[in-house]
Amino acid sequence: MNTTSTRGVLHVHATLSALCPHIRWALESVAGRSADLEWYPQEALPGQLRTTMEWEGPQGTGALIASALQRLKSLRFEVTEEASSGSDAGRWAYTPQLGIFYGMTDSLGNTVITEDRVRYAYEFSQGNPEVLLRQFALALGEAWDTELEPLRERAIEPSNVRYLHRVG
Repeated sequence: MNTTSTRGVLHVHATLSALCPHIRWALESVAGRSADLEWYPQEALPGQLRTTMEWEGPQGTGALIASALQRLKSLRFEVTEEASSGSDAGRWAYTPQLGIFYGMTDSLGNTVITEDRVRYAYEFSQGNPEVLLRQFALALGEAWDTELEPLRERAIEPSNVRYLHRVG
C-alpha cells in the first residue's frame, strides 16, 4: 500500500444536476469517506452546475478521481495532483467531446512534455512543421484548455472549496 501522501484540487467545471449525487458517490468510493460538495450555477453553461474540492490522499489519488469521474461521461472536469516523493505532479482534464487528457506538470503548473513524447512528435511529423506543432498542441492539452477556459473564467468564487481528506 502506498503511504506517501499528496494533495490536489478537483474542479468540476460543468455538470447536469442529475449527476451531482453520482459525482459524490464516485468521490466517496475513491476516498472511503463522505464527500460533501456545494454546487453553484455554471454561468457559462446555463442549467449546469460547478464545484471545487481540495483533496488529500496517497500518491495516485488524482488518477483514481479522474478515472472514477470520466465514467460518468457528461461532465467537464480537471484534477490536479501535487508532486510528492518519487512522483511528479500531474493534471487530468476531461470533456465529453475530447475524452481524458493527462499531463505532467512543473511547480508552476506548466505541462511538461517528456523527451520520449518530443521524439515521437518529431518522428511522426516527418519534417512537416505543421504536423509537429499539432503534435505539441496535443501533448500540451491545448484542445482541453480551449474548451475548459470559458468555464474557468466564470468560476471565480473562493467560498465554494470543499476539503476531502483520506487517512491511511
